[in-house]
Amino acid sequence: MYSDCVWQIPTREKIIYLTFDDGPHPVATPFVLDTLKQYNASATFFCIGKNVVSQPGLYNRILNEGHAVGNHTFNHLNGWQTNANDYLQDITEAKTFIHSHLFRPPYGRVTKKQLKLLTSDQQGFKPIMWSVLSGDFDITLSKENCLQQVLKETTNGAIVVFHDSEKALGRMAYALPKILEYFAEKGYRFEKIQI
Repeated sequence: MYSDCVWQIPTREKIIYLTFDDGPHPVATPFVLDTLKQYNASATFFCIGKNVVSQPGLYNRILNEGHAVGNHTFNHLNGWQTNANDYLQDITEAKTFIHSHLFRPPYGRVTKKQLKLLTSDQQGFKPIMWSVLSGDFDITLSKENCLQQVLKETTNGAIVVFHDSEKALGRMAYALPKILEYFAEKGYRFEKIQI
């Protein structure tokens, strides 16, 4: 069902693709951008349309600092609970503000019909999933376990998901600098997704 989606980017090089969902957020996103800059790291931000509308300066900062952006719907819709036309309409609304062919479904939940519409020649979206889920959104997960999960599962070409959101902030802010330091010391580069 998800064969049209990208889960990992095949490479023998030491490259990691950090991604951030749900922003821009007035506190979390500046923290992420400042932290990435310390390590000369690029990332991909899957933005919610309504957050882009409320935080245009932060959205522009993401772009101005050389990162990639992707569409994460306008209202953070769950594809399994939304009919295909309404889902596509919400993504189209977000597309007005987020100029990217990259798309990530909120919660990773999207139907076969929705995917077919999104990847059609008319829409041309490239759905990006992940190979490493940090779990930073899980309020029952400790910040230490969030860090260990990413350290343990990340390999060459991994697409790692963090969240620049209120709920994830404590766990993400703990884990992200340590991830960057750990992998930078091992010779890894952090790049944005360009497909």
